[in-house]
Amino acid sequence: MNAPVKGFSPTRPSRREMLVISAATAGGALLVGCSPANLLSIGADDHFGPFGPFLRIEPDGAVTVVSKHIEFGQGNHAGLAAMVAEELDADWDKVKVVQAPANTKVYANLGMGFQGTGGSSAIANSWPQLRNVGAATRAMFVTAAADRWKVPAGEITVKNSVVSHSSGKSATFGELVADAAKVAPPKDPTLKDPKTFTLIGTDRVRRKDAAAKSRGQARFTQDVHMPNMLVAMVAHSPRFGGKVKSFDASAAKKVPGVVDVFQIPTGVAVVANNTWAAHQGRDTLKVEWNDDKAETRSTDAILASYHALASGQAQPSGEMKWQTFDSHGAGAPPQGGKVVEAGFDFPYLAHAAMEPMNCVAEIGGGKNKLTFGSQIPSMDQLNTGMIVGALPGSVQIETLFAGGSYGRRANFKSDYVSECVHVAKHVGGGRPVKLVWTREDDMTGGYYRPMVHHAVKVTLDADGFPAAWCHRIVTQSIMKGSPIGGGKLDESAVEGVMGSPYLKATPVVDGQVILPDSPVTVLWWRSVGATHSAFVMEHMVDQLARAAGKDPVEYRKALYAKAGDSRRLAVLNLALDKAGPAPADGWTRGVAVHECFNTVVAQIAEVKLVDGAPKVGRVVTAVDCGIAVSPDQIAAQMEGGTCFGLSAAMFGRITLKDGVVEQKNFDGYRVLRMTEAPTVETYILPSRAKPSGVGEPGTPVIGPAVANALLAITGKPTRSLPFVTSA
Repeated sequence: MNAPVKGFSPTRPSRREMLVISAATAGGALLVGCSPANLLSIGADDHFGPFGPFLRIEPDGAVTVVSKHIEFGQGNHAGLAAMVAEELDADWDKVKVVQAPANTKVYANLGMGFQGTGGSSAIANSWPQLRNVGAATRAMFVTAAADRWKVPAGEITVKNSVVSHSSGKSATFGELVADAAKVAPPKDPTLKDPKTFTLIGTDRVRRKDAAAKSRGQARFTQDVHMPNMLVAMVAHSPRFGGKVKSFDASAAKKVPGVVDVFQIPTGVAVVANNTWAAHQGRDTLKVEWNDDKAETRSTDAILASYHALASGQAQPSGEMKWQTFDSHGAGAPPQGGKVVEAGFDFPYLAHAAMEPMNCVAEIGGGKNKLTFGSQIPSMDQLNTGMIVGALPGSVQIETLFAGGSYGRRANFKSDYVSECVHVAKHVGGGRPVKLVWTREDDMTGGYYRPMVHHAVKVTLDADGFPAAWCHRIVTQSIMKGSPIGGGKLDESAVEGVMGSPYLKATPVVDGQVILPDSPVTVLWWRSVGATHSAFVMEHMVDQLARAAGKDPVEYRKALYAKAGDSRRLAVLNLALDKAGPAPADGWTRGVAVHECFNTVVAQIAEVKLVDGAPKVGRVVTAVDCGIAVSPDQIAAQMEGGTCFGLSAAMFGRITLKDGVVEQKNFDGYRVLRMTEAPTVETYILPSRAKPSGVGEPGTPVIGPAVANALLAITGKPTRSLPFVTSA
């Protein structure tokens, strides 16, 4: 168990204690020798078996890998389990995966410092950790066998969960597990040379959850049914920042099945015996909203203010200020150099996961438990603890499967989770309450990819390459007010522009960003800043190449050479090689290359116009993601990410009219249909580097690839997304 921290009670913390715990998440422990992870884990159960918190081996030899990362469709459980199984030499067919409990100290994401899944980091941050788990456990079995058989450990081999000696002696993991459990694990176990891998990098590494999901056996939040459970729905303000002024619940309370109606910080909750009664009760509520601090502008007006800031026609007000994200070189651009100017507009985007937000909470009666698809358990524990007055580590979380997220289930306020906890706290007694958001709640409830405007001005030199690059970005900050923002530059707003090889290859660069506020809630969205920066940089480069009279592909290669970017050059060459001869029958190709989450993706999209709209046929994708743990899953993520990105580029947009969201469901928020999905071919660049992320890097590249194909077809650049704005 963790040693008690001086000044902290073992049960209910004081206000000061909660403030200390909260402050710890902002980047540093306030107690000497006590990290934020330790503070967040006070009260958590940390009793684990002899093989540690990530691995269980049963008397029958069954191998269970405990995953600290949620599975919400991306397929990471297979890769995580494979890293353990490879080093352990376990029988892959008998390996299963279960979800870890919430415990920040034990299960922290090593790249984030807290327990959470995101940033395409599940495989990357677990690579050394889980390999060590497998290798150490293998060594324990080898030592146990050597002691039993009185032979040198170096003469023992392990394969498919069987430990063998050249004398003919052998034993299964199950037969040796009791002895192995008594062996102290080595601190620095010997890891395999990747050249000797027999599982990692093969098509054997496939999803472990496919059968259960296909049969309807996998458990999601909506599947949760508990004795005496209530269902809650909340009436939210139609405008962001709106608050309850007054409400009349008389009609709602007359609906059969409605148990209670009451106000919580985010609106008015209706609690009932079933979902339908909660829905009907909420529909009959009469709520008057106070919009004094609400967003009442339409998106056209907000975007116009962005344009005015970028052009200098409006000056920053209040705390707003321009921040420099790249500034190098000096002197004026060459006289007479060709100038290319462009503006790019990107709308708010909804995450639109197939499973809307939901959560089950049991609060009171000695219980603080959440059951749902938790993407950042540490934050959900912290926010729950702040509401109910409990130490974060004492808040139990049973993490279930989730039907997608794309970032939505992870925000600093734990918005829908906190909402559920407030309701369950009011109900009290530990009685379970399931909060259900409808599709309309989810679509209009915010936490969107921010609306963004880029203004770019590039002066070319005598050879047609960028001599000076001026770049302005206007968007809301995702990180403002977060416990990990630190008050510095919000790099999520500029990533993909900052550090771009095109800027590195340009002698004079002036890059600035400004982050105006709005009550509209915004959040990371699959690939975060790359959702807009990839489009701007890749589509701008095609325009520069054409202004210089050069082939866009050769133009990129020259810029990569100037910037010393061999990875982009390698994936581009691989994509070109696999694409083969140019297509016929009216198809035109567009190219784009981008890096995010340490993974580089190049795409060649074959596009033609059909009834004035782009149709995408074949997409050739080349990816450099380090060692490919699961090639099949990498291909699946490239396919899914491409379709997700294409859907947004083609149709995605959230608009406000007088502050009210206009898109309520998929009839208004159009998504890509199966018949519109392209054929995506994925080719992985061989690598000995450690793995990097693949969940997001396939998303941002397809939009500019299509835009560049359209530029080749029509000669007209794309200045705003989506491509299709009609119904």
